Amino acid sequence: MRFAVDTGGTFTDLVIEEGARLHLFKAPTTPSNPVDGVLDVLEVAARDLGQGCRELLEQGELFVHGTTTATNAVITGNTTRTAFLTTRGHPDVLVLREGGRIGLPLFDHGIAYPEPFVPRALTFEVPERVDATGKVIEALDEEALDTLFDQLAVAEVQSVAVCLLWSIVNPTHELRLEALLRERFPDLFISLSHRVNPSLREYRRASATAIDAALKPVMSAYLGELEERLRDAGYGGRLLVVTSQGMMKDAGDLASSPIHVVKSGPAMAPVAAKYIVENGYLGRNAIVADTGGTTYDVALVRDGVIPETRETWIGQPYLGHMTGFPSVDISSVGAGGGSIAGVDEAGLLHVGPQSAGAVPGPACFGAGGRKPTVTDAAVVLGFVDPAYFLGGRMHLNPDLARDALMRDVAGPLGMTVEEGAEAVMALLTETMAGAIEDITVNQGIDPRDAVLIGGGGAAGLNSIAIARRLGCSTVLFPDSGAAISAAGGLLCPLSDDAAEFNLVRSGSFDLELANATLARLRERCDIFAQRLGDSSLAQVNYSVEARYAQQIWEIKVPLRQGYLESDLDVALLMEDFHRLHHEIFAYDDRDGEVEFVNWRARVSADMRKQPLATIQQGEARVSADTTRMGFLEGAWQPVPVIGFGNVAKGEECQGPAFVETDVTTLVIDSQASFHKDPQGNLVVAVATAGREAM
Repeated sequence: MRFAVDTGGTFTDLVIEEGARLHLFKAPTTPSNPVDGVLDVLEVAARDLGQGCRELLEQGELFVHGTTTATNAVITGNTTRTAFLTTRGHPDVLVLREGGRIGLPLFDHGIAYPEPFVPRALTFEVPERVDATGKVIEALDEEALDTLFDQLAVAEVQSVAVCLLWSIVNPTHELRLEALLRERFPDLFISLSHRVNPSLREYRRASATAIDAALKPVMSAYLGELEERLRDAGYGGRLLVVTSQGMMKDAGDLASSPIHVVKSGPAMAPVAAKYIVENGYLGRNAIVADTGGTTYDVALVRDGVIPETRETWIGQPYLGHMTGFPSVDISSVGAGGGSIAGVDEAGLLHVGPQSAGAVPGPACFGAGGRKPTVTDAAVVLGFVDPAYFLGGRMHLNPDLARDALMRDVAGPLGMTVEEGAEAVMALLTETMAGAIEDITVNQGIDPRDAVLIGGGGAAGLNSIAIARRLGCSTVLFPDSGAAISAAGGLLCPLSDDAAEFNLVRSGSFDLELANATLARLRERCDIFAQRLGDSSLAQVNYSVEARYAQQIWEIKVPLRQGYLESDLDVALLMEDFHRLHHEIFAYDDRDGEVEFVNWRARVSADMRKQPLATIQQGEARVSADTTRMGFLEGAWQPVPVIGFGNVAKGEECQGPAFVETDVTTLVIDSQASFHKDPQGNLVVAVATAGREAM
């Protein structure tokens, strides 16, 4: 038995794989301590399966966890007191940052300059200097460090981030500084930049190291408590955590390098989408949208590959903090089932980014929330059955939903409550479509050529409307779609990454240096493979980040093999770079010199020996001739209610319909038809205006 848990802002999702069957469960997230929410959803699962929680956990061999704990800690500032140590004369690297403008207004000079991740008062200058070739210009002054260490003691820091100039070429001073710090402060958490992020860019390397150091105590405590409580509850298997690259690492390894776990939760949905695309014969391109209670996360599967990015910000771009670390390319907006709707002083309707969260939740929860949310709008429109929320485990109050919407939305806009609810859903749809455009149209990808995969508990409310807005003709709702990220956790490979900076120029390609670098990366991957017990399970992929000389940004070029034997191999590498550069920028310079900068290797092992199991759900809920009044297309009408499990594979059905599972409702309008594919996913054909739609 395998468990996968995704802790979100509103609900904690659990997927249990038992033989050929999946079970899906949800429970409210506990913001004060997410570990409580994990144990709560396990209790829900045990009760539903007619077992005790200990009995359930004792059957487990694998527990996969996706978490937003690291991201939330950085956004809220709930990290530990951290010092930043850098080369003398360069204390402002975290202050100066990287500039840029995004969104509107572009030139609002009233926006405050963002604070550095580590305050300037906790930044300390280290007397040393190494140049770009690795030559020591100024030796590390160990005598002067005594005074610096005294200052650290007075500052009572718990973590230290060390980022010295050109340590990626020669890390001697960082390593010596670490040794001296451990002698003086045995319990101090320390992060070194050449280990955390051996990247050429100073700000990104410094920011990643500072974030990693600040998160070490937080994630060590969180993952330590999670493992301890799972063990106490009866779990004896392996505990793995999903990384921001859609891979898995052992919890102990991630506690010592928590930068990998930033964006952990959202990275799992694209993994599930890739699996669906590969097995569903719907083409090689997909847009996967995970609609939770708080955020709407969008990612791509492009030509069967999940794109990555180094432009990873925690918080708003340019105003938040950059990890500078590769992660799945995800566009997120503050829109979901818990997003709060309201009308401002100018009479304009807003939906999100503020969320009612798990506490107090939407007004219809009856837990003290008075602000109307998307969920309240869905209840008012009849999209959600108040008596069957979370499979009947939670009853909603439609009167509270109507009161909140009338008071804060419909009344101020001079509308009926149904019109107000429709307006909320329409604005939500526009916001979500904009998020998809950010990651598709703005990157040269036409969403009309891709299938939209609707995941998350609130995806069914408006995914078809989003698809129609974008001109996307096919929407797929996976059988595990309401917990698509948790399901993706069961598909993530166990993995590790190795990287090293070495500048190699095409004009005088140093074959020996390149191969020596790749050999060191291979050695690190071999260590990982040996830990598997069966090294044949491991697969290693090599890549290098390259650019034309004098360019600022590099592109990632996959290597055809883990070594370069001859000039022919170098020529093929050059050809691959030129081709990729042309695909991305519609331009290449085949006579220009190319610089190969960061060399990388990723070793991974697939933990699965069989296809992902399927979920059987909704069969006992209703029969095909049951109806419920729904406000669709501007009027109340009886809408057939069909259990997800009652839709026969291959049978074409026509909307309108509410297709229900125990944890979600799929709203299908009269202009759409649907059927279930051989894998058990619901495929919806959306009538669009054709390619002129955009």
